[in-house]
This record gives sequence, C-alpha cells and structure tokens, in this order.
Amino acid sequence: MSASRFRHAVLTGAPGAGKTTLLNAAEATGLITSPEVARVLLRSPGGMALRRADPLAFAEAMIEAHAREYERHANAPGPVVFDRGFPDVVGFLDVSGLPVPKAVERACRTLRYSGPILRAPAWAEIYVQDAERIQDWDQAVASDEAVTAAWLRYGYDVIDLPLVPVAKRLEFVARLIQSPAA
Repeated sequence: MSASRFRHAVLTGAPGAGKTTLLNAAEATGLITSPEVARVLLRSPGGMALRRADPLAFAEAMIEAHAREYERHANAPGPVVFDRGFPDVVGFLDVSGLPVPKAVERACRTLRYSGPILRAPAWAEIYVQDAERIQDWDQAVASDEAVTAAWLRYGYDVIDLPLVPVAKRLEFVARLIQSPAA
C-alpha cells in the first residue's frame, strides 16, 4: 500500500459487526494493526470476572491498554488500523451507566487519532455471541449507539462501513486510508 497522510484508522461500532474479521484481513494485506484490547483483557486470567464484578476497573484497564497500544505504534512506518479506541471506553461506561473517570476523559481529549473512524454498524445477519461477546442483540445495538455517540462527543467524524463482504470492506478502508481528501 502507498504512503498515507494518516497515522491511524480506528474500527468502532457494534459488537459482532465484523471489526476483528476486517482487522485480520487488513493485517493479512500488510497493514499494521492493533487488536481489540478488551478481548485481550477478557481472555487474560480474571478478565471476565473483572468485567462482571467491577466494570469501572475494567474500563480503567482498557484505557491503560489502549494507551500502551497507541504508544507502541507511535513511530509506525505507515498507518495503523486499531480495533477500537479511547472513546469506545467512554461508550462502554455510558451504556453501563457509569461515570467517566478523569483519566479516561483526559486520554480521550489528549491522545487523538489522526485518520478515519470507521463504524461497523450492528448487523443482525452476522451477529453471534461468544465467550467474550456476552451482549444479546439489543445490548449490542445499544453499545453501538453509545460508542458512536462517544466518538462524536470527542469531535471525531464517524464513517459507516458498508454491509458487504470483508474483501469489499477492506477495499473501502484502503481507499479511505490512502485518500488525501478523507
């Protein structure tokens, strides 16, 4: 892929809407990617228990993990595609009815992404629950609404991904990342 003016692209949106599948396809083409930190945390010892018992502490762990990923890719030679970002944590807190801690607010305001924010809308045809994706369909839709509102709250423009097969989604993302007008 050619050089780009963007340092970041972020995949956000509904749980189970194809973000990780798209991220894996992007990585397979040679794009630099960053995994969904919530999944990494949930798969670590005690992660799911922490999410259930203390969602605020889980959110703080997510923001710290996002900060590590952001820093890890600070000098990347090309754009990095992130699976979720700082405002997604605010969406998680909002949908959970929890306050946004000052550290989370500060991260959202100071650690800024410089590229397209790509929303994977809720997509019933591909949605499935799994060991970490514990939301039912209605909760997944509510999560999508909350994270999208959080991105907008922090001044980002959000672009909807088309509801098309992953190869077509990847073409859409590649065009946006390479486009000087995006």
